[in-house]
Amino acid sequence: MKPMGQRGSIDGQHNEPASAGEMLSHSMPSSDPFNPMNWLLHRKIYTSFCAWLFAAAVAFGATCFTAGKIDFIRDFNIGDGVPVSFIAGLSLYLWGIAFAPLWTPHVADRIGRSLIYLIALPVCGLFVLGAGLSRSLGGVLACRFFAGLTGGPCLVLIEGTFADMWSAKTTNTYYAFLGTAAYFGASLGPLAGGYVMKATDNWRWTQYFNCIVIAMVFLVGLGQSETYQREIPRRRARYSGLSRKDFISTQDPALSGESLGEMLRVTVLDAIIGPFTDPVIALSTFLLLFNFAVVFQWFVSVPAALGAPPPMGPGYTIDRIGLAIGLTGTVGSTCAALMSIAIEQASSGMLKKTTQKAPTRAIEYRLVPAMIGQFLITTSLFWIGWTVSPNFSPIVPIIGTAVYIFGNASIIISIVPYLFDAFPPAGTLTALTSAAAGRILFAGFLPMMILYDITALTPKWAFGIFGFISIAMWPIPFLLFRYGATWRAKSRYSKAPVDMHDGEAMHRKLPSHDSATTADSGVTGT
Repeated sequence: MKPMGQRGSIDGQHNEPASAGEMLSHSMPSSDPFNPMNWLLHRKIYTSFCAWLFAAAVAFGATCFTAGKIDFIRDFNIGDGVPVSFIAGLSLYLWGIAFAPLWTPHVADRIGRSLIYLIALPVCGLFVLGAGLSRSLGGVLACRFFAGLTGGPCLVLIEGTFADMWSAKTTNTYYAFLGTAAYFGASLGPLAGGYVMKATDNWRWTQYFNCIVIAMVFLVGLGQSETYQREIPRRRARYSGLSRKDFISTQDPALSGESLGEMLRVTVLDAIIGPFTDPVIALSTFLLLFNFAVVFQWFVSVPAALGAPPPMGPGYTIDRIGLAIGLTGTVGSTCAALMSIAIEQASSGMLKKTTQKAPTRAIEYRLVPAMIGQFLITTSLFWIGWTVSPNFSPIVPIIGTAVYIFGNASIIISIVPYLFDAFPPAGTLTALTSAAAGRILFAGFLPMMILYDITALTPKWAFGIFGFISIAMWPIPFLLFRYGATWRAKSRYSKAPVDMHDGEAMHRKLPSHDSATTADSGVTGT
């Protein structure tokens, strides 16, 4: 068995020191010219941008739908206000995405990433088109669910794609960029949808326009390269006269599991058990569950608040509502990304000296943006709750929403990269799957209830309760920073996974970071 801290080549013949992040994604020799780490800069940028666009396009599809509320309700005659059956179009899309971390790693282990991108996005587009063409409410909702289910891998794979090409020493920096994909996509959905509705007054065109966006992104991404370092040597094997099947037989078994039972254990059973048995996974997942649930309720509560006629609200038109959501999401997530990059770059020299004395604590310093973001979230929730009133200009709670996105994105950009290297490969896959699937499942629940909460409690108390809950979460990033290294060392997920086969111990390898989303990222950090 190879000791932890070593990495092997894809055929298990090459050993060299590696960080935890490198153990996850950088399995090819560093001197190999085909290693994505050695690609020319323009090739790295193009492939990274393609992954970013694919993830953003899927997140865009989740929220563009919400701009068609009025015509959707009229078309299906489902009552006044904002019926649950309409909100379900958003929630079911998110719940479809939530299943992606459970199966995507296993498929990626067998066929690589690029092929999944090029299959998942157009299939997602077909279901989006189906939602637009459907004449029954059940048909629309079913298509929305399957659009999320088939498009979800694009939000899952982006993290692994970036990790394959960029150094683990700059994890927070590259995650700050890839994390904006979900936030930009989800924020621009209502913005574009608002203008589409103003031009057509037909909710179905929000879906048709979404298909146009998907088609354009797909064409841009046709030239992307395979980055998965377990798959690249397979495709090169034919030049050595080996069949793909023969070469695969020489590779170490995939950490995501070889049999169906192993797959279910790693990405389902352990992912369910983790939050109840491991303090690092529990605290990280709990923090992400709450913050991700709150961020998606804005796509329901903001249009309801800004669209209310005077004197209860400003009576904004759908295009102005979309503009408000688009600006708050893009500005807030951009500020979070810039802050996280600045913190990592400014502290890199200092941390190098500090962590020489305690190298196992190095990744705890990735939590600094989360410490700041948690205070921003609390401030913004009370800010919004107390200013959603005819006594204040609408711009005041709109700015508060941007501050919330700033804080929310700061936490995602901090916690998920922390989990990247919190455990050896198998434990990391479990932790990321738990955090990704859990936060997206909860993100679908709160939008279903938020308007009832606001109506029953008033905005002041509805968002005030969220604010008090966020205060209770203040200690989480500080506890992880202080005790995380100790907890990780004692965790059962820190034991190197070994499989016995034909009398030989074989160290398993992970299919990179394929268990988390944004969207993430903001919609979707696995």
